[in-house]
Amino acid sequence: MPSELAEVQVRPGCEGDLPALTELYNHYVRETPITFDTAPFTPEERRPWLLSHPIDGPHRLMVATGPDPGQLATGPDPRQRILGYATSSPFRPKPAYGTSVETTVYVAADAGGRGLGTLLYKALFEALAGENLHRAYAGITQPNEASTRLHARFGFRYVGTYREVGYKFGRYRDVAWYEKEL
Repeated sequence: MPSELAEVQVRPGCEGDLPALTELYNHYVRETPITFDTAPFTPEERRPWLLSHPIDGPHRLMVATGPDPGQLATGPDPRQRILGYATSSPFRPKPAYGTSVETTVYVAADAGGRGLGTLLYKALFEALAGENLHRAYAGITQPNEASTRLHARFGFRYVGTYREVGYKFGRYRDVAWYEKEL
């Protein structure tokens, strides 16, 4: 683990994290095509998402926190800052998809390239190890080399691309799909 990650803690997300998690996600909504949401959320609008990721079961939320240099202080320890999060969510709503999850990682805009995604995915997949899951899927808006490398590091393999499936910031976007055996 790089030395700058020595003080980073990964834990299940909690109610107190909601404002910082919402702001972190809203950066990607406002500034990037990575998510296909197009309007920022309030914490109250984002609450159902948080509640759909309990501390046990197949749908998890893992949060990375570290020393706060003065922004986005949150959570149980106000001296800590949310640096990123990883989730496993239902892949599709129909019952036969129940042993599949969709996974994702978001890292604070100023915290990328430090290994946080790896730390978060490691914790997420360790937490999911005892669950009745068969496959994990990840959709990556193209281009996104950092996310592609992260998923490859965790054994995801490319299975196909939905071409021009989303429209954001004035152009159509492709999403490449990856899967991992669990």
